[in-house]
Amino acid sequence: MIHGVVNSSSKRLLFLGNIFSQFLICDKMSLTTQSAFRVPLHCKARQSPYTGSKVKRFPVPEDMVPWSVEWPDYNPTTFTTEHVLSKPVWADPDISKNSKNKLKFNEIDGKVNRRSHMGKYKLQDSLPLNHAADPIVTRWKRTANNEKVKHSDGKDILQFVAIKRKDSGLWAIPGGMVDAGDTISATLKREFGEEAMNSLEATGKEKKAIEKEVAKLFRHGIEVYRGYVDDPRNTDNSWMETVAVNFHDDTGNSVGKFKLYAGDDAADVHWTDIGADLNLYASHISFIEKVATRLEAHW
Repeated sequence: MIHGVVNSSSKRLLFLGNIFSQFLICDKMSLTTQSAFRVPLHCKARQSPYTGSKVKRFPVPEDMVPWSVEWPDYNPTTFTTEHVLSKPVWADPDISKNSKNKLKFNEIDGKVNRRSHMGKYKLQDSLPLNHAADPIVTRWKRTANNEKVKHSDGKDILQFVAIKRKDSGLWAIPGGMVDAGDTISATLKREFGEEAMNSLEATGKEKKAIEKEVAKLFRHGIEVYRGYVDDPRNTDNSWMETVAVNFHDDTGNSVGKFKLYAGDDAADVHWTDIGADLNLYASHISFIEKVATRLEAHW
């Protein structure tokens, strides 16, 4: 996978039109239970500068977002993060016009799944999707007497594990890229353990205890979303897709009882009350809303 490559093309491509025609243009509406496609389109993906850099994006106004709109003057910046240029093991090889490297899109390419959750995508000198997995771990907010805390609207307050990203400083669902040959379920458990429970630095005994409780909770996840993510790392020809799965600790006696420790790409971590006023990274607020609706919690 490309994992962080944010190259923009030198001309306006149309290869995403068949997928993203189902999405809304950027507005305040979010994912709802009525439709899995009510995700705002290219809002955070148009933020400037590029994540973790001072390089500015080519500005795209609302009326120019649809791929069906012709825009002869469109001339976006070509940019790749320094981290990817250092050639880490998870990054794809350079497949620019002058490169001999070739990748197989819309299919399984060796150990890498290059198929979209949204269907087949068209190609034109492009660098398409990156698959991620986002575990939404929840519990009920409780008093010292272990009673559920209710909101003024009469509904119980739900909490989820949120991490503060080091790259943007925004709060988010802990998650990460699906490595080549890895499964989504394995990625969900690994990323939660690394980012929210700091399993990378735990002792052998602590790590076994963490893995045991996480494995127990993660046996009963409910998928709430699968598809395109409005991610600030997206570009014309490289975008993020994810599978978001809710793992609910209803009694609070599983993962809910563990202390949270920020690790790996997380600067901080804590249990966060769920509500419509949350300001989260990428499309994460839409996934959280789905979970609150499913569990009939306050929103």
